[in-house]
Amino acid sequence: MAHIHRIVLPGRTKGTVLSESGEPLTPPDNWAFLPAGDAVITKSVKAKGATWVVQVRKGRRQISKGIWAKAEHILESRREIEARRSTPEYDRRRKKDLARRAARQKAYVEEFFTEVVSFLDFHHRYQNEANLLGEKITAHATPVGSGTVARTARIPVARRAEAAVIAWMRHQTTAYDSMRIARVKGKRREVRRQLAAKSIEVLKAYRQGQEIAENCPLKKALSNSGSDWAL
Repeated sequence: MAHIHRIVLPGRTKGTVLSESGEPLTPPDNWAFLPAGDAVITKSVKAKGATWVVQVRKGRRQISKGIWAKAEHILESRREIEARRSTPEYDRRRKKDLARRAARQKAYVEEFFTEVVSFLDFHHRYQNEANLLGEKITAHATPVGSGTVARTARIPVARRAEAAVIAWMRHQTTAYDSMRIARVKGKRREVRRQLAAKSIEVLKAYRQGQEIAENCPLKKALSNSGSDWAL
């Protein structure tokens, strides 16, 4: 049987939500809130009955904060999943899954690093800089759940690497983060294009093996530690 899973927004007061049109809603008395974080339990609860899925927008993505559902369904699902997870079979399967994911992630990190360095295409005299920059970008962009362009499967890895380099350059070698950009449709995209062009000019000096000035923004950025911005 298909159940209705209504999309709602966080309410202005505790224990309430808002409909997509902004109407205040109060969950039924016999409902409880299940925070996001355990997809297996959430899926089990959804299979038992109707839910309200609380979502917030983060950039271009919709992030789930959790679901409202019947309290008894949440309790039942937790008991069922905990019982399943307590078996030796589950523990063995879990360890195999984790090992498989770790191996897949390691391979992807290595592939992404290679693509980043390939896109940089630095002159051999700046190979150390290329490797250092590749390491910085890869370390930031590839962690699972980071939400960066490196984690999307919608474009080839080579294009992800290119986008990650341009994003790193934008945040680390320009004043983008402190810019006041007019709230005009397309303005932020235009600014990003302009900064990307400047970044390519900076990279050109390294690609051609030119002498790098002491005030080069990339040279300065490479000597600094990474930050927590999103690519």
